[in-house]
Amino acid sequence: MAANVVKWWRKRRESNDFMIASPREVNAEERRAIAAKNCADEAAKAGAKAAAIAFIVVSIPTVVGVRMIPWAKANLNHTAQALIVSAATVATYFIVSDKTILECARVTSYERIQAERIADKRDVYPGRENTLSLAL
Repeated sequence: MAANVVKWWRKRRESNDFMIASPREVNAEERRAIAAKNCADEAAKAGAKAAAIAFIVVSIPTVVGVRMIPWAKANLNHTAQALIVSAATVATYFIVSDKTILECARVTSYERIQAERIADKRDVYPGRENTLSLAL
């Protein structure tokens, strides 16, 4: 094992790869990764909450319908009831998480554009041109 470490260290010292990432690049990349993780976590939480509500909202009428309606009592067994409830729950989870991720991306994108505008010290709005009016 010591021989492997010596070879690795020698190879590392002999290579001419002396590239160090600048702090700004690392920080921007890390910020993006943290923002993406936060968006995904937020989407999972929102999807789980919506799925729990959808489970209750769908399961109660399904069970009541199977017990009260003669056609449902004859044709919907336990598997069909479970499929109805789980399909609604899963669909709700994915729809809400997708919308939450898109909303987070939109907000992040808007904030990034605002930060760039402030950094560039420019005033860019649709319909307004950036021209200097000089009185001659």
